[in-house]
Amino acid sequence: MKKAGILNRHLSGALAELGHGDGVLVCDAGMPIPDGPRVVDLAFRAGVPSFAEVVEGLLAELVVEGATAAEEVRSANTEASSLLDARFPSLELVSHEKLKELSAGARLVVRTGEARPYANVLLRCGVFF
Repeated sequence: MKKAGILNRHLSGALAELGHGDGVLVCDAGMPIPDGPRVVDLAFRAGVPSFAEVVEGLLAELVVEGATAAEEVRSANTEASSLLDARFPSLELVSHEKLKELSAGARLVVRTGEARPYANVLLRCGVFF
């Protein structure tokens, strides 16, 4: 049994299968989930787990070379916007509609219980060397 890091076996296994360039959508409870990508649904109750908790946990285990979020996060969810700016200095912003289109190409979707709007980010996996 793992004693540290991500303990959820479905999420841990899905992360181990990712490669360079693969997309991981971390989304709030209301984001439409496209057909195709593998989904690990962590939502338990409204707000649990939070977007921030899941993003921080993923960043502890993944190499991320890029991130894309909806430009609407700037005005609608300043807490998520601040988190994204702090963690991704080169954050790319697109419309929410474009983010939904891009999410169809993700390899993995991680749904949080986040109940605040536009708490979504599409991560692009990098390599550790």
